[in-house]
Amino acid sequence: MSASKKHKFSSFDVYIFIILIAFELLMSFTFLGYIHIPPVSVTLAYIPILIAACFLGTVQSTVVGAVFGLASMYKSTSFYVLPADMLFSPFLSGNPIGSLILSVGTRTFFGFLIGLAFSWAKKSKRPKLCIGVVSLIAPTLHAFLVLTASGIFFPDELGEFVSPFLIISNIILSIFCVGIVEFSWREYTEKSLKTVKRAIDKSSCIPNVNSSKQKFLISLFTLFIFGMTIAAALYFADRMSFMLRQHNVAVSAVITGDLIHLQVQFMMALFSLNVISVVILILGYQYTAYKSFIGELDAVTNVMGRRLFLNCCERAQSGADLQTRGEGWFLFLDVDNFKTVNDTLGHTVGDGVLKKVAFILKNTFGGFGIVGRMGGDEFAVMIDKKTFSDEEIKKLTDGFLSEISGIIDAPLKVSCSIGACRFSFPADIAVLMNKTDAYLYRAKEKGRACCVIGSMSD
Repeated sequence: MSASKKHKFSSFDVYIFIILIAFELLMSFTFLGYIHIPPVSVTLAYIPILIAACFLGTVQSTVVGAVFGLASMYKSTSFYVLPADMLFSPFLSGNPIGSLILSVGTRTFFGFLIGLAFSWAKKSKRPKLCIGVVSLIAPTLHAFLVLTASGIFFPDELGEFVSPFLIISNIILSIFCVGIVEFSWREYTEKSLKTVKRAIDKSSCIPNVNSSKQKFLISLFTLFIFGMTIAAALYFADRMSFMLRQHNVAVSAVITGDLIHLQVQFMMALFSLNVISVVILILGYQYTAYKSFIGELDAVTNVMGRRLFLNCCERAQSGADLQTRGEGWFLFLDVDNFKTVNDTLGHTVGDGVLKKVAFILKNTFGGFGIVGRMGGDEFAVMIDKKTFSDEEIKKLTDGFLSEISGIIDAPLKVSCSIGACRFSFPADIAVLMNKTDAYLYRAKEKGRACCVIGSMSD
């Protein structure tokens, strides 16, 4: 699988991407990303771009670069910034197109180039060394792009950017970038973090984790945080204006605009910090949920154990979306003559049969619901993600019976007796199990290796 495809389907990397965007905004709107030494500002807000390029890929680093550019453009659009910083503002520089390219274009292009460079470095024969080399040249590349754009669009102001301090700071930043990226890459590729990543990616298979209800609540909470930060920003901007007037300071429209400008930066920094906190809490919850889920799986077949399966069935009967779920199916099945398999071929082969039966059962029904081992040679299925007709259920069970018949060689042939019961949400699980169990025994009475279908109303 290619790296791009892997990242596309990795939930963990999506969360990392969100954190990097939030951290980019946090650095852009706080002292973390800028060192102000008149007449210029030295930035290290491109570090999230480097990490995105190293961890994720070119597309992600380009997006983070664009975020950096937009944030820097906004910061420069105020009358209190240094004169050299005003060149990044399309509203204050006198050359809107040039400022847009200088602020957003150069940072986006930097993200693209550095993404390509890290892609090459990771594929090289000595990736660690090459990653260090790319990290070392990254500040120089960023400075080169900014200075080149400045020379093209603002040649008279280029001297503002070039100074001995800028050269010295660039050397220091290059060394700092190497340390940050190398340390981050080492931690990202550690076995322990790979275990966490695998758990987060697989947590989507856990019932009721990443459900639509949870996603809605998280989205609602995020909107609440954003709304509260806007309210706080507007409130403190108004209070600052009031305080200045109380001290007999005339608050002009320009000063009011600058105060709101500063409060928006504070708002974005606070919002970004909250987003990072929420994402980390989600990661912790999903990792814990997955570890708990794994502990409840049946050791032989790797499907849900009885307790976990029944808990999931109970949770499925409660929730806000019950009215839209309509009907479902509950299935019980026994492996026919399983004791003969154990006595004839041994328990190791018997465990292998159970494992293969469970695997085929998950392949057949897992996309529509949940599968569990109830104990011994008995399994259960609850279908709650799609409504099937009797004919469709019969077709699925016939396909399942046909596939398991070839698990072991003749003269023994693996088969199952199946009881299938259609029900409407919500249903009493105890009653549903008893009804389905009755259909299972009818299948056994019919000679086994078949499925008897019915409903709760029969």
